[in-house]
Amino acid sequence: MNHQPLQDAVKTLPRQPGVYRYLDEQGKVLYVGKAKHLKKRVASYFSGQNSPRIQAMLVLARGVEITVTDSENEALILEANLIKRFRPPYNVLLKDDKSYPYLRLNLEHDFPRLSLHRGRRNRSGRYFGPYPTVHALRETLKHLQSVFPIRQCNDRQFANRSRPCLQYQIKRCSGPCCDRVATESYQEWVRDLVLFLEGKDRGLEKGLKQRMWQAAESRQFEEAGALRDRLKFMAKIQDQRRLNLSRELDLDVVACLSLPGGAVIQIFYVRQGINLGNRHFFPDNTQDLSEEQILDTFIAQYYANPDYRMDASGKSGWPPPEILVNHPLQEKRWLEKALSRLRGGKVTIRQPLRGEKKRLVQMAEANASMEYKRRKSQAGNHKQLLHALQELLELSQLPERIEAYDISHTQSTEPVGSLVVFGPDGFKKNSYRRFIIKDTSARDDTARMGEVLTRRFLSLKQKQDANESKMESGGEAWPDLVLLDGGVGQLNAVLEVAEELQVDGVTFCAIAKGPDRNAGKERLFLPERTDPIILPQDSPVLFLLQNIRDEAHRFAVGFHRVRRAKSQTRSLLDEIPGVGPKKKQALIRCFGSVQALRETDVEALMQVDGISAELAGNIIHFLQGK
Repeated sequence: MNHQPLQDAVKTLPRQPGVYRYLDEQGKVLYVGKAKHLKKRVASYFSGQNSPRIQAMLVLARGVEITVTDSENEALILEANLIKRFRPPYNVLLKDDKSYPYLRLNLEHDFPRLSLHRGRRNRSGRYFGPYPTVHALRETLKHLQSVFPIRQCNDRQFANRSRPCLQYQIKRCSGPCCDRVATESYQEWVRDLVLFLEGKDRGLEKGLKQRMWQAAESRQFEEAGALRDRLKFMAKIQDQRRLNLSRELDLDVVACLSLPGGAVIQIFYVRQGINLGNRHFFPDNTQDLSEEQILDTFIAQYYANPDYRMDASGKSGWPPPEILVNHPLQEKRWLEKALSRLRGGKVTIRQPLRGEKKRLVQMAEANASMEYKRRKSQAGNHKQLLHALQELLELSQLPERIEAYDISHTQSTEPVGSLVVFGPDGFKKNSYRRFIIKDTSARDDTARMGEVLTRRFLSLKQKQDANESKMESGGEAWPDLVLLDGGVGQLNAVLEVAEELQVDGVTFCAIAKGPDRNAGKERLFLPERTDPIILPQDSPVLFLLQNIRDEAHRFAVGFHRVRRAKSQTRSLLDEIPGVGPKKKQALIRCFGSVQALRETDVEALMQVDGISAELAGNIIHFLQGK
């Protein structure tokens, strides 16, 4: 391959830190890299000592773009953000780049609220975390409520409560909304909660014991008993979470294993000596990289996530002050410098060789190995089931991509559709799709299913045509099997769509529950087959199809609930051009209702902040027309 044009371009590159991007013939980003010295780094690709992956990338490369940065640290952060943005096919890619959840304590209110928070920490309050999953956080929250009865309801619910909610009845809230607890007592619980979440539970335990004995001596036995129960529950929680370290450390433990089926990375989150949980990753494009190289790339991408960098107070707890790894890193100093800047304090990356920290790394490695075996076993089971499904439906090839569709609504209001995707590796959640039913004449699920599949197939065809016009291969994959939640009606409607759009090479199957909608007696309807297929109730293939169908149903119902909740708080004011949320609140605050707005005049409307004469006239004209 002639790389002379690229080599000529290298001669013009500056000797400064920055980020480079290799582009293909259409200008798409193939690979993103960082460099302390752009000219030297990009020139090294033409020395002939490249991995097979990089050699394949250079075959397609037609140009190089660069971005010069003020420092090496900025280059590292920019590289991670560009990889996340462009998803280049020759970079190591993290499949899961979602923000992680935190516990947020809103201290501005007289009765602070403890809630789950995800995303940028740009609101006031105290944040505790991050937690590896929402499930881990909810478990923590459930335990915390049993010890510290802090409210979780939002401020609007709190202000409008006339009697305590169910949380008060089951003793998970102290009922501040209805004056069931004094402000001083509530604030004392909040102070104790903060100490507990900061890992200062030993000092908290000492203080609670002292208060318990004082209450007992004062013959306040009920209060002393409550404090005793809190101490017991706290000890039970901490025994399950504490790692028995010599010090209350804040650190992450990151272990990488490169195995025949790919790489797996395991992270443990330790804060104040307490294990908040763990999470695993299976990054893509790691086949020709060493474990050290994979760790280098992973840490740069993972910790550069902007959602964790700074909270509203200007302080950052991300990344932690220490990161333990199971391999030495080539870019250790560079990473430490960049991560220290993100944190706003010193960050150390080390590979421990002995002691309790070595034990933590070994624990992460053991969990990584176990997760790899579990995934491999699960993939083998999926493959076996897909082979059985292929035989059952007489498919010409293994169904590598199954798309399942469902419709959800409540008495035909806010109807929506869902698409979920299943393959040999399980559900592919980044390929899920939601559909808002737009055709108001579609009065039943059969017509709605036809609309959803029409839009889906048209989208696939347009992407396919666009790729062919650019002489590209690939594009978004077509399904091998389409699974419909419904019966013969849904199947026939979709077959008409497929015939009209000339869709070939896709098998269609509808799955309907049996008599009385009993699960386990499902019937499978196939084109050009008069009688349905009825599988035994203990059939593994039936379990697979039920699982896929139920996932499509879950996804559709979740989207429908969101739409329905929004519609319940929607008013005519939302439809008026120029009236946003703030002006809507100001109008309702001033006039009380839409009916009162209908009966008012322009002069009265203009007394509301932000309402001009023109907008006031538009509001009255719109509401009277309705």
